Amino acid sequence: MRSDEFYMHRALDQAHEGLASGEVPVGAVVVDAAGDIVGAGFNAPISGHDPSAHAEIRALRDAAARLGNYRLDGCTLYVTLEPCLMCTGAIIHARIARLVYAAAEPRTGMVESKANLFAQPWHNHHVVVEGGVLASRASRLLKAFFEARREGVAGASGALDDT
Repeated sequence: MRSDEFYMHRALDQAHEGLASGEVPVGAVVVDAAGDIVGAGFNAPISGHDPSAHAEIRALRDAAARLGNYRLDGCTLYVTLEPCLMCTGAIIHARIARLVYAAAEPRTGMVESKANLFAQPWHNHHVVVEGGVLASRASRLLKAFFEARREGVAGASGALDDT
């Protein structure tokens, strides 16, 4: 079985795809119990004119379509940023077994930053959660993106390479 870092690097690859599309660089991959990547996505609310097109949602949709089931039992979701309220609900409803995320999201994160929705006892499904995997890489990418935006730098993706 490959390591959490391996799969988080794949999520970071997705984040870079989002960056190249002019989106906030957040990426996600869904991995099945055999270790195969069965879903992938990056943020695309701007280009898709879709407020629900977060990386997690797109990766969950991709995995569900590939597997032919909205329940993703036994799967792990790797995402480069702590999930928001909407994504947390989708992760629980998809029956994801494990969530691994990189950077904390201090404004809207629903795992450790603002609340821990996964720990609530009323859910009919519980997700094992681990944060901080490759957090510094994900944080640097996001920080550089927003700094470039504030400075009005268009097409700064080359300057934001975190490798």
